Amino acid sequence: MRSAWFSLAGGAGALLLALAASAAAPAAPTAQAAAVRILVPGQAAAGTPLVTAPPTAVTNGGSFAYPADGSIASIGSSSITVSASATSTSASAQVTSLSLFGGAITADSAGAGAIANLVVLGQPVSPTAGQQVPLADWGSVTLLGPQAALDVVLTADHGGLPSGSEIQVAFATTSAPAPAQPGPTQIVTIVSVPWPKQKVRPPKIKPPLGENGYVFPVYCTAAYGDGFGNVRKDVPNGWHHGDDILAPLGAPVLAVAHGVVFNVGFEKIGGRRLWLRDDRGNEFYYAHLSAYSPFAVAGAIVNAGDVLGFVGNSGDAEGGPFHLHFEIHPVGLLGLGYDGAVDPTTYLDSWRRVRQLSFEAAAGWTPTTQVKNAPPAGAVLLGSTDISSASGLDPHALSRVLRSQSLRSRRPGT
Repeated sequence: MRSAWFSLAGGAGALLLALAASAAAPAAPTAQAAAVRILVPGQAAAGTPLVTAPPTAVTNGGSFAYPADGSIASIGSSSITVSASATSTSASAQVTSLSLFGGAITADSAGAGAIANLVVLGQPVSPTAGQQVPLADWGSVTLLGPQAALDVVLTADHGGLPSGSEIQVAFATTSAPAPAQPGPTQIVTIVSVPWPKQKVRPPKIKPPLGENGYVFPVYCTAAYGDGFGNVRKDVPNGWHHGDDILAPLGAPVLAVAHGVVFNVGFEKIGGRRLWLRDDRGNEFYYAHLSAYSPFAVAGAIVNAGDVLGFVGNSGDAEGGPFHLHFEIHPVGLLGLGYDGAVDPTTYLDSWRRVRQLSFEAAAGWTPTTQVKNAPPAGAVLLGSTDISSASGLDPHALSRVLRSQSLRSRRPGT
């Protein structure tokens, strides 16, 4: 299990900041504020009007969208107040119904040192002053910074904006052109407001994984239901991060895509488990295996359909029905740590079922004879009685035992 990248529980609380800069200067200082500023390298600034004082101004604006469809930024309304004189300045901005990058970041309101009901990449966030939250692999957002309630900086092209672009929400700043006389230049009042205790909840999104050719992770007739998000007290944040695929003991477990195997080994909850990272960076978690295949080695590169292990009930599933616990962690949510999982059910519904299994790594594990109309086996799990009569000195002894087991399985009543 991997830990999440931020904590949503506890008594940290939100911070309300009131900023007032006071200075005695030969020239009048200035104050500026804007609801939304969009700064693209090499281009003129876009967004709502930048309100400047002097003179003192109070403006209330309506909805704003950029571009016209609001896919990059949209707000429901705004309120701006700026004032500047020879002795003091102040600036504040407030927005409502905020949405950035098609809902990747949303808030009911933001500004004046507070953000209400902030959600980042599907997860609620309790903001603190100066907090920086990563945005997957394409940027980061600073909360309650010195000049903006939210300040998004792109480190990669995203949503139609190039790398290096910046979006400032509830921007406000003051400045004094000439040095001030000795004395305090800023007064910052910090008021702690208790923030409701929250838990990370399962993301209710289905991001595309970015490629085709995924295969169903179990080779045989298997049953599964939508168990994602069910209450589980023994895992982080108390919810089930995947689906359970019911299948017979020893059913081959398959790589769903071409990728790299990692984190292979035993874990208290997941039992015999492993992770697979595909070529696009999406990660898949397999748990409760009864055994591993030779492909289940950290760093091994596998193809879609390769056998990684076999269905079981190891870990905290011991004594329960045999099944594979399977999770999907899209690359865009890896910044959320272990909680960056999405409901695998609709993905599983659409993935191709492997009908002909090729498992060259297990050559010699399976009998050479086949039961009529049965699919080719990937491996056979043996009990102690199966091999009690086989001699290690006779290379054909194991094959004879397996052949007799196969014939007995075809007799009526066995």
